[in-house]
Amino acid sequence: MFADFKAFIAKGNVMQLAVAVIIGGAFATIVKSLTDEVIMPLVGAIFGNVDFSDKYLVLSGEVEAGMSLAAAREAGANVLAWGSFISAVINFLILAWIIFMMVRYTTRLIEQFEKKEEEAPAEPAGPSEIDLLTEIRDSLKNR
Repeated sequence: MFADFKAFIAKGNVMQLAVAVIIGGAFATIVKSLTDEVIMPLVGAIFGNVDFSDKYLVLSGEVEAGMSLAAAREAGANVLAWGSFISAVINFLILAWIIFMMVRYTTRLIEQFEKKEEEAPAEPAGPSEIDLLTEIRDSLKNR
């Protein structure tokens, strides 16, 4: 059973998937930072210095005006954190766009390599093995 498991893990697809998950997690962190630290402050500046990460709608409970999202949650209020949701949607859209571009680029590269293989001229066909043996036999007969 251990040998079967080892063979399964050693297959290329499993290792490639593991690497993709690790790189994807690191890449998601970079995109989250880009969204939280660059894009959302720009969007906030466009809409009048609004910090979307602290935007919420109180569904139930008592909150004082101007409370942060964390403070409202600590106070026991049930809140709809729509600002955090907008940030998550932007994160998703950026990741989806980048993955789309990577897949598109990879597909084009594969198509180019396939075209080059198809366009490559076939090597001139030489005499077959039987033809060579026949020629040797005929040459020996003539001696």
